Amino acid sequence: MLQDNLILEHYGLNELNFDTIKSYRDRFAEVKPAHPWNALETKEFLYKVGAWGKVRDTHKEGVTLAGLLLFSEERIITEVLPQYFLEYRESKGDEEWTERFTSQDGTWSGNIFDFYFHIHEIVRNNEPQPSIASSLTEALINMLIHADYNGEGGVILEKQPSHYVFSNPGLLLVPTDSVFSNTVSQLRNPNIVKLFSLLGLCERSGSGLKKVKQNWSLHHYKKPSIDQDVSMHRTVVTLSMSTQERQVGSSEKDIYHTPATDSGNNFKSVEKYQNLPENNVEIDSYNKNGDSYNKDLLEELNSYNKEENCYNSELNSYNNNVNSYNSYQSSYNKEQEDDSSNSVNGEDIDTKLWDIAALAREKKRLSPNQMEHIILELCKEKPLMLKEFAYLLERTPDGVRNNYLTKLLRKGQLQLKYPNQPNHPKQAYLFHKKDIEK
Repeated sequence: MLQDNLILEHYGLNELNFDTIKSYRDRFAEVKPAHPWNALETKEFLYKVGAWGKVRDTHKEGVTLAGLLLFSEERIITEVLPQYFLEYRESKGDEEWTERFTSQDGTWSGNIFDFYFHIHEIVRNNEPQPSIASSLTEALINMLIHADYNGEGGVILEKQPSHYVFSNPGLLLVPTDSVFSNTVSQLRNPNIVKLFSLLGLCERSGSGLKKVKQNWSLHHYKKPSIDQDVSMHRTVVTLSMSTQERQVGSSEKDIYHTPATDSGNNFKSVEKYQNLPENNVEIDSYNKNGDSYNKDLLEELNSYNKEENCYNSELNSYNNNVNSYNSYQSSYNKEQEDDSSNSVNGEDIDTKLWDIAALAREKKRLSPNQMEHIILELCKEKPLMLKEFAYLLERTPDGVRNNYLTKLLRKGQLQLKYPNQPNHPKQAYLFHKKDIEK
């Protein structure tokens, strides 16, 4: 088994995808805005995070195996790891796949970093409950960091109507019966773990699947299963969306079995480098009464949600959020009084902006393309601050920034009002001048 800190002396920066590196660095800067590594040149930054290595005896250097897997392209990765393969597939229960996405299709880089965020966006659109989406992405990251990329069969995520199947080459390094309770993990790919953990996407504690089990229990889904195929050298984790055998009250059914609606976002239209999911879906608090079912599970989940890497670490009550219209209105109007550019051609800009953003407020699940179009139309009217977007779109500030604004900045469709002062108190987003001229 190849170690992921192996230095590939004949693979330099030219073998890496710089769009992926930029995407990673943008996310790193969002998570750690004051970190000194943000000022480093590309090679030194990659060295610090474990994607670049130096051979002390010979003074040679090159990309590490972990760096190749996260930042290179499928064609180059398979030169070193011929069995390397990533796949997402989805069906409605018949033999044919309704959606399929692989590292070999040539429309994207094919590396594991971009694969994670492609699938992250798909899961977010498929599963309206943030707690379920969080568990699925937790299982996804667990699969990616523990896979043996030199093994056969590839890394595969399969979505069926009633369950998800996560399958990867490589057997568990800990006993199967301890996976859902273990707090110490033996790492097959420590550098890959480091690269993802620097973005707050995973931990070294081995608690990932334990969290998934706790959340699945809270929703009364069947316990996640793990199967090891020794002959094929593969590990398969199945997350069933079927409930356990017990009577569920009608109010609970409303909470836990809300059908997913069509997001209108075709699989093939998923953009590259999607950002982290916005935490804009309200989560009903389960077991509000002291005598309600399985109170201990609620306490475990509350503890889980306080951890750094939990998907729902933000306040999950929408009315307590800055997006609440009533709590926001006074401060918003005050800022507008201080800003002389609150009208366009003499018209009431508030009414115009409010109308432009109406669809986003009416539908809590829009495709990325729809939301980006609304944001660009808003910015054509006037520069807007982050909390103004949050107010108009009725989304969390972090969700708007992580899912849309950062991407539009990277694509050059928006620009910052104070580009040299990212944390300026009056920072706003402008429609890019070159696009206005067109």
